[in-house]
Amino acid sequence: MKNFELLCLAFFCTTCMYVSVAGYRPVIIVHGILDSPKQLSGLARFIAKSHPGTEVIPVNMFNYLASFKRLWKQVESIKRFVYPIMQKAKDGVHLICFSQGGLICRGILATLPTHNVHSLICLSSPLAGQYGDTSYLRHFFPRYIKPRVHRICYNPLGQRISVCNYWKDPHQENRYLKGNNYLPLLNGERAHSNILSWKRNFLRIKKLVLIGGPDDGVITPWQSSLFGFYDSNENVVDMKHQNWYLKDTFGLKTLDANGGLHQCVFSGVRHTSWHSNFTVFRDCIEPWLT
Repeated sequence: MKNFELLCLAFFCTTCMYVSVAGYRPVIIVHGILDSPKQLSGLARFIAKSHPGTEVIPVNMFNYLASFKRLWKQVESIKRFVYPIMQKAKDGVHLICFSQGGLICRGILATLPTHNVHSLICLSSPLAGQYGDTSYLRHFFPRYIKPRVHRICYNPLGQRISVCNYWKDPHQENRYLKGNNYLPLLNGERAHSNILSWKRNFLRIKKLVLIGGPDDGVITPWQSSLFGFYDSNENVVDMKHQNWYLKDTFGLKTLDANGGLHQCVFSGVRHTSWHSNFTVFRDCIEPWLT
């Protein structure tokens, strides 16, 4: 009898272990500008170690210089890649999106009415826009300083470059709203015919995790990773005082009210180190990958 009980206990434990491993949702990782899946391999290893058996799928598209292609083009191509993965995952998937990848992921979720993303984790992404001189900006505009970049970005030619799709000059609001064909639409800052359907699609997610910090060195202002941004005097206005939050134009306020919005702020982390920092993974990412 004792041996039978031990056998039953062993079977029960084995079954529990199998269910736990098999129960992890697939994780899709979208890299940032001038990156490829190679740069995010450390993050994939963290996931494999903490949740053995998890299917981790890095998006191997628009790598390096190709990441400067306009964001709507990247959204449509990556959407075609990830949708079959979503269809096979009956319990849904998680999306981890780094830097520019966070804006790409938001574009995918807004325009995909049948997505099944459970957790959207945006790792140091310029979600509310970018307004700062960085090495990425100087790659394309070596002779321009930030007050003049709008002259290039807010026209049809500039909108072919990904950085211009989220360049937000706080001193050129009218030009931004009129000439930027990506971020104002995504944030509901400019009216368009799909605004209600995009909001419904976005609200299909269960959790939105925003990760950023004051020592990032690239995202400007760094609070953009938490949906904060400059006013016309370059004072940072936090998320809850932004018009598109107050008016709930794309669903962020609703998600927050439902307990689905989480922020994780870390000091001492540079932009290119977020995905290789185990403490960031342990505290900000791993809890949302069940």
